[in-house]
Amino acid sequence: MVKAGRVLAAALLALIGTTGAAPQTEAATATAPGAVRAAVPAAVRAAPAPAPWTGTWEAAPSGTAPALPGAAVRNVVHLSVGGDLLRIRLSNRLGTGPLTLGAVTVALRGAAGPDAVPGTMRKATFGGAPTAAVPPGGDLVSDPVPLAVPAAADLLVTVHTPTDSGPATYHRTALRTSYVAPRGAGRAADEDGAAYTATTSHWYYVTGVDVRAPRGAGSVVAFGDSLTDGTGSTHDADRRWPDRLAERLRPRRLGVLNAGIAGNRLLRDGTGPSALSRLDADALSRSGVRVLIVFEGINDINGTPRANDVAGFEAAYRTIVSRAHAHGIRVVGATLTPYGGHRAFTAAREDLRQRINAVIRTGGVFDAVADFDAAVRDPARPQRIRPAYDPGDHLHFNDAGMRALGDAIDLGALR
Repeated sequence: MVKAGRVLAAALLALIGTTGAAPQTEAATATAPGAVRAAVPAAVRAAPAPAPWTGTWEAAPSGTAPALPGAAVRNVVHLSVGGDLLRIRLSNRLGTGPLTLGAVTVALRGAAGPDAVPGTMRKATFGGAPTAAVPPGGDLVSDPVPLAVPAAADLLVTVHTPTDSGPATYHRTALRTSYVAPRGAGRAADEDGAAYTATTSHWYYVTGVDVRAPRGAGSVVAFGDSLTDGTGSTHDADRRWPDRLAERLRPRRLGVLNAGIAGNRLLRDGTGPSALSRLDADALSRSGVRVLIVFEGINDINGTPRANDVAGFEAAYRTIVSRAHAHGIRVVGATLTPYGGHRAFTAAREDLRQRINAVIRTGGVFDAVADFDAAVRDPARPQRIRPAYDPGDHLHFNDAGMRALGDAIDLGALR
């Protein structure tokens, strides 16, 4: 009893001395046998941990566009999972000068166009301030924004840049219509989108949305090139394969983050930094990541004729897996899909693709494999994709092909 009393006294003194710290859980306090556990107040033992942040949407920076000084860009983004709070990720990662943010707002999108759902417009802040400056090469996360959002919602993220901050970090292949108010001063918080008279097919500055979600939730990062970015699928329809995966995972409350960049390569910089060099920023550091799906390599085969060393691909894949495992993230490798009939196709490149796929399938590199090749190849001509999945260029996928890829992932492999 004396020992139990001393332990209880120590626990209460620690509690008094750490006002404002996260309350201890039952698991943390139940380190001694029965008497000590029973003596700790129930309010201390049962206090829930704060709900974690989970990524619900992403666009990886892929390049720069001319700045739009004085304009407000109303980016339309499609969320995967919902939550009771959100925060916005903005980037000047590829910029050359400080990015001045005059105002940033978020709102649920109305039925169509740039209009917001009445009553949902919120102003984002940064360290409590409504404006911010992002240094070149930097990223910025907003304070929590008190807006509850449902799963599969369209969100308006409006960014007003009052001055010319130099090249604007953007995501080129948005496959989404967003809107621009050329005279954007004071327009970021407009619920009525009448001032947004111009359109753009890019996402400017915004690179992610996180939500506060229930415990047990998390996110899956789809890491790849144009085949993940969505080239070939229907504009404004959200029919990329990560969108299909998000539909399948919604009952499990797992968000899906699309980190695809059209033209991206595994081994070398090209359109955007290489997969190896952008892994931390676009995947491992994102909120709540549980699983990484890697679908990279076809642009290396096509764009770098001397990249014919299978060992080089395997080493790169193993590096990705090792770095992900260091963060407790499971990695699924996706086989590279056929492209016979495409202008870049050669017999030598096809042989390399087959050898790389053998490594992915049987080399023991990944925690699990998604056999995208088997899901979409034409049984009569396995060097080509099925005609029903081909948008016409023999490399990318139409909506049906994207759905086939999204359905080819074993959800059990994502646990």
